[in-house]
Amino acid sequence: MNEIDRAVGVRQGEELDTGKLEAFLKEHIPDLDGPLTVRQFPSGFSNLTYLLRVGEREMVLRRPPFGANIRSAHDMGREYRVLSGLIKVYPKVPRPLAYCEDASVLGAPFYVMERVAGVILRARPPKDADLPPALMANLSAAAVDNLAKIHGLDYEAAGLGDLGHPDGYVQRQIEGWSRRYRKAQTDEVTEIDAVMAWLAQNRPAESGAALIHNDYKFDNLVLDPNDLTRIKAVLDWEMCTIGDPLMDLGTSLGYWIEAGDPPALLGLLNLTALPGVYDRAQVVARYEQASGRAVENPLFYYVYGVFKIAVIVQQIYVRYRKGLTQDQRFAPLIHVVRACGETATLALEKGRISDLR
Repeated sequence: MNEIDRAVGVRQGEELDTGKLEAFLKEHIPDLDGPLTVRQFPSGFSNLTYLLRVGEREMVLRRPPFGANIRSAHDMGREYRVLSGLIKVYPKVPRPLAYCEDASVLGAPFYVMERVAGVILRARPPKDADLPPALMANLSAAAVDNLAKIHGLDYEAAGLGDLGHPDGYVQRQIEGWSRRYRKAQTDEVTEIDAVMAWLAQNRPAESGAALIHNDYKFDNLVLDPNDLTRIKAVLDWEMCTIGDPLMDLGTSLGYWIEAGDPPALLGLLNLTALPGVYDRAQVVARYEQASGRAVENPLFYYVYGVFKIAVIVQQIYVRYRKGLTQDQRFAPLIHVVRACGETATLALEKGRISDLR
């Protein structure tokens, strides 16, 4: 059996008030019995995720990072609403249990959901994991097929029809991420400037509307320890909306690192450079097959995905530069921003999304 994703001790400066939290939990979640213990999942760079144990019951708490004010990316009430709707039409999400908008409890809104225990393939392989090429190829197929399935969900039946505004989605994303980059910018990265200009000038027409995850990647998938090709749950729905599904595919392509990509991206973003894993061109081909959608301009969507990741990383890095977080993992992130610019530039120069070296 593969090792289940584990929590560790809470990082300094990210502690929770366990007294207030325990009182809230026992008031809002029935049949909790026993003292509360809190651990923290150590990975991830965005919202903070904690493992709660009350007796034999395991739950997961999500709250915004300390010092963050990026409202749309850290809206706990919205993510709780998404999970509450999704579970009606899609079983591969954790069951939401309680939402708290009262900042006096933990200093920010948060929500609690059931824990789905399983393996999460983060940027570095789990200890003693057996990940042969055939398994990784099958996992690649399962991950892409599942993304296509998400894009086919009936969001009206889930009560999420008003979640987003699909008309003009592509233009809003290019303009919005460009604004966010300028607002968070700390260093001059000429490649990013050129990529922003290219995206604005080469925007494709809308491809349609679907429920999109907006952060779909290996380390947001909970896998069955006995069969790593079976996806038990998809996590981190905070950026979910109704929008263009090919833009969602582009985000996933941006995270889909290949062995020849810049070293700053290897070992940080996703465990997709192992033997057997699909390359990005294979991901697009599989998605077309699974979804029935033609991806006529994969270069645009890939470059968009890489640029979007650069902006997200830049937003995290500027919080570190301003002293709003002490997490030392954030100190070298400017090199990731530069690597994203380099990767997008290579893709544009070569006119393809795979095998950029």
